[in-house]
Amino acid sequence: MGANSDSESGHEGSRRFRRALEPIDRVSEVLFGLIMVLTFTGSLSVAEAGRDDVRAMLIGALGCNLAWGIIDAVLYLMGCMAERGGGLRKLRQVRESSDAREGRRMIAEALPPIVVSVMDPAELESLRVRLKGLPEPPKRAGLRRDDWLGAIAVFLWVFLSTFPVVVPFIFMSSTQPAMRVSNGIAVGLLFLTGWAFGRCAGRNPWVTGAAMLVLGLVLVAMTIALGG
Repeated sequence: MGANSDSESGHEGSRRFRRALEPIDRVSEVLFGLIMVLTFTGSLSVAEAGRDDVRAMLIGALGCNLAWGIIDAVLYLMGCMAERGGGLRKLRQVRESSDAREGRRMIAEALPPIVVSVMDPAELESLRVRLKGLPEPPKRAGLRRDDWLGAIAVFLWVFLSTFPVVVPFIFMSSTQPAMRVSNGIAVGLLFLTGWAFGRCAGRNPWVTGAAMLVLGLVLVAMTIALGG
């Protein structure tokens, strides 16, 4: 029984860690990070910028993305707690329900509709009985080791995926070539973000990548124009 519990916990942790890196869940955060970086690099005047201006831009861009990575990791941990807490609440409701029909209804609501559509009342009743026979669940949801690992993965994913945009300004002394290389990297990352989203969403990845590129550039232009 202990081995099965450890195995199930390991599988859950593996699934949660993979989910933390899934493009469908991270694409909006990466897009937002790219837009923030581009507002810093795009506001830099190639003709007038000196090394002090470049240094200030680098500090601002890296600091902003560092903060966003931390915020996104915290939001991920909050999501883990909310998800697990909601699951515990539903489990207690099913266990405490004296009405078998009501218990089956609550189980059906907690399951994906496609799964419920192929289950008959006897299978739902079997699940209800097994859930009522489980040991008493914990009083409150807590964070596990895999949640913290997932949060670290989210932070690294968000921060490192946008870091390449500012790398040219670190290693290139001339502002104009660094700006061109940086913009090229940003364009490529915007396209790859859309391409990954298209694959996960079942859309044409090339069309979605191009659309994400256009959307990102428009959002950047709007942000700079509005003083962002």
